[in-house]
Amino acid sequence: MAEIQKQELTSMNITEDQLQKLKQLFPEAFTEGLKVDWEKLKLTLGEAIDTGKERYGMNWPGKSECFKTIQHPSIATLIPAREESVDFDTTQNLFIEGDNLEVLKLLQKSYLGKIKFMYFDPPYNTGGDFVYPDNYNENLDTYLEYTGQVDAEGKKFGTNTDTDGRFHSKWMNMMYPRLFLAKNLMSEDGVIFISIDDHEMNNLKSICNEIFGEENLIETIIWKNKYGAGAATKGFISVHEYILCYSKYPIKNIQGPLSEDEVKKHTKKDAKFSKRGPYRTQPVQTNSLGDRPNLVYPIHYNGQEIWPNKQWVWSKDRMQNAIANDDVEIVSAKDGSYSIRSKQYLNDEFGNIRKGKPTSLLNGPFTQEGTAEIRDLFKSDVFTFPKPSELIKYLIGLIVNDSDEKDYFVLDIFAGSASTANAVLNLNYSDNGNRKFICIQLPEKTDEKSEAFKAGYKTISDLAIARISKSITKIKNDLSEKIEKSKETLFDKTHNESLIDLGFKVYKLSKSNFKIWDATLEKEPDLIQAKLFEHIQHISPEAEQEAILYELLLKSGFELTTPIEKLTLAGLSVFSIAEGQLLICLEKELTHDCLKAMAELQPTRVICLDEAFKGENADALKTNAVQIMKSKGVVNFRTV
Repeated sequence: MAEIQKQELTSMNITEDQLQKLKQLFPEAFTEGLKVDWEKLKLTLGEAIDTGKERYGMNWPGKSECFKTIQHPSIATLIPAREESVDFDTTQNLFIEGDNLEVLKLLQKSYLGKIKFMYFDPPYNTGGDFVYPDNYNENLDTYLEYTGQVDAEGKKFGTNTDTDGRFHSKWMNMMYPRLFLAKNLMSEDGVIFISIDDHEMNNLKSICNEIFGEENLIETIIWKNKYGAGAATKGFISVHEYILCYSKYPIKNIQGPLSEDEVKKHTKKDAKFSKRGPYRTQPVQTNSLGDRPNLVYPIHYNGQEIWPNKQWVWSKDRMQNAIANDDVEIVSAKDGSYSIRSKQYLNDEFGNIRKGKPTSLLNGPFTQEGTAEIRDLFKSDVFTFPKPSELIKYLIGLIVNDSDEKDYFVLDIFAGSASTANAVLNLNYSDNGNRKFICIQLPEKTDEKSEAFKAGYKTISDLAIARISKSITKIKNDLSEKIEKSKETLFDKTHNESLIDLGFKVYKLSKSNFKIWDATLEKEPDLIQAKLFEHIQHISPEAEQEAILYELLLKSGFELTTPIEKLTLAGLSVFSIAEGQLLICLEKELTHDCLKAMAELQPTRVICLDEAFKGENADALKTNAVQIMKSKGVVNFRTV
């Protein structure tokens, strides 16, 4: 009988992925399969191998366990929550309730190398922060216990107190695997921003230097986060935090909107180029003598020959073009000399405000503004001092490597009150962008005495979902008001609702819909036999068809927002994924006609239930299924 492949039901194998990357670079250092010949690898790398006992680097208790955590695949899944979503079937935005470590593992196949911007606001480890458990190998079990999905007593999520003997190392053990997995998801031009204060600034920077590479540190941004005076804890009044910015690979440049101070410097008017707005001038010559004789040449103006004091900053061709295009301001002085300066307009030739280099010091927006945002949406202080969405809007709107695209993923794994989602929605609304957010938040319980709990939000994730919905409603109301004022029947080009994704899908982390074999099972015959009987019916009886569908979608490497169409083939229901690239049939009894109809559509992959091959002719039907698929070029046929 022809064998049918089994569909993998775990997250991506990180170890295998890393070995594949190494094999691409050094194929000569591998033996059969993915076994590394360390001696050959050493010979290949030559003197670059460090064999000393003492090495430069950072170490802490539990670091070795971090790598075990990274390598341990997830057997969880994400269950769709339509009732809490907005425009579930059409939106590209995601909010995922769950432990971010498990979720990051589940996203590895689907979003590998796709995320351009990340903003993380992790716990600062101030002594009473909510942190994730230290025993990561039981992470899913711990999460299920914490959320009440299983009734068991076990290790709970809790706070990291400064009296703990492993205060810093516990925090670092939490951050390391999450940042490692996040890096896998970054695109080649991807950048990450991480907020932090002095409690863990040094440790975070050391971790990031190791994971992203010290050479990929773009900037340590100092953010003045408060106006007015804060509390003086150790003599100074602290009014700032830090934002670390790293890239996956070295970037050429980064640009952002001009600061208010820079905008104010554009004071001169030019009627000829009114669309380009006011301008400022900058010198195009230098008083220092350089070693580039090609920058020393005369300019001819009004019959005069003008030479630089030392040398020009532009080449002769560029200077001549600038003069011809009236991009140079030449002013004669009473003594007969000339001042020659370049014009820098506020806007480009299309009327868009010019970009500039962002500075390493941000003066606001302030945390008080973040609180005001929440108060405006909820009419009460249900979340105190969240990051202001304007801060995140500014960061994720920066231009990397001159690519002014507005269609990319933004990831936030510590979503909190969903400031990042709010920022993405507002940024898209302001420039008709198509950025998509992926926000992950643990269902951390709110204090029963808090305003959030009194308002009915039992968890932080409940509050975040509500904030996203309220932000969407606010934008829709604003659009309606603009239309009413303009008395137009259609949306104008500047604010067109049809161009803006004003929805989001909600998913929740849960145990798999399938019983997955535990390879760590103790090798006792009775125990193994009991588990084998449990796996006869390996699909959970509580599993809904849509939940099974999305688990297979995710673990087949498709994005959670991939279009799905329900077909009827030979009387049976079949789901068509990504316009027919993948066909999934979850019927409990397959027929020859249905298999043939699926093969006729020539998908790249087909997945069916193993239990759907029933009866005395089950083996024959399986054999025929493989041959039917092969005859139509379907080589990836799997059962689950």
